[in-house]
Amino acid sequence: MKAINNLLFLSALTGSTLPCNALAATENASVRRVLVTGAGGQTGAHVFRKLLAKPGYYTPIGTVRSEASLQEMLNGKDDKPPVAPENLAICDITNEDTSDLDELMKGCDAVVIGTSAKPAPTGEVNEETKRPIFGFPNGDPEVVDWLGQKRVIDAAKRANKDMHVVLCGSMGGSNPGNPLNNLGKVTDADGNSSGGNILLWKRKAEVYLIDSGLPYTIVHPGGLLNEAGNERELCLGVDDKILGTSNNSVPRDDVANVMVAALENDCYRGRSFDLVSKPAGEGVATEDFEELIASLEGKNCDYSLGETA
Repeated sequence: MKAINNLLFLSALTGSTLPCNALAATENASVRRVLVTGAGGQTGAHVFRKLLAKPGYYTPIGTVRSEASLQEMLNGKDDKPPVAPENLAICDITNEDTSDLDELMKGCDAVVIGTSAKPAPTGEVNEETKRPIFGFPNGDPEVVDWLGQKRVIDAAKRANKDMHVVLCGSMGGSNPGNPLNNLGKVTDADGNSSGGNILLWKRKAEVYLIDSGLPYTIVHPGGLLNEAGNERELCLGVDDKILGTSNNSVPRDDVANVMVAALENDCYRGRSFDLVSKPAGEGVATEDFEELIASLEGKNCDYSLGETA
């Protein structure tokens, strides 16, 4: 059993981890079908590629929102190898019609939600602060992070009441005044504000997932870095408090390592936590993901703190 687990957890493109009643690595285990939303994005793409690198264990299906994104992945992009068409599908989770999503869920035993609204400069500048104004050109947080994620959760429950949902959120949710909530927020003619509140909408989706009865893992990474994974010591905490480091960032690739570990270790089920890394060169690179989750000593994020939208 140990040899099988070592083969799984030390395979290409992932960090090493150890079994905690490992779900995926048994002598008679079948290949697991996992749906990954946001596979054409950034963190979701890291998870998707890691699962593709384990063909004896996973059949990942990555969703993208457009034909252009599909073609980029089919042809290969940014030195990444092309993806086979059977591993990709166009599926926009913001669509009210969920028939495509329901079809993709068939046969899955897990889904990774890597989709999120993405802020971008609008080209305008705030006259008072002289800072650029950000918006969400591809969908507001309410539409993507709440309604879209809700559709994925509902489709997962319709397909399989034991579907494991691994959701990538964000740190900062325990503080309603977090500046991230101001991105995309506008003042309406009546003086009230609308839009924005990305962390509040994310938190609403997380509470909905917890209340759904589905097995879940919710990961709140700190500031996301486009740097190599498997090189830093990772640290977990809850409610935006993490002991052992003052650093508040983490490579996307390491976030993906933790999300894959959640698929492979049942001690990650029913857990919600924050994730950062120590600065590069400080500490010892994390390899034991069972030990990592054990460092929380059973603690989970407290959703009575902060607010939801």
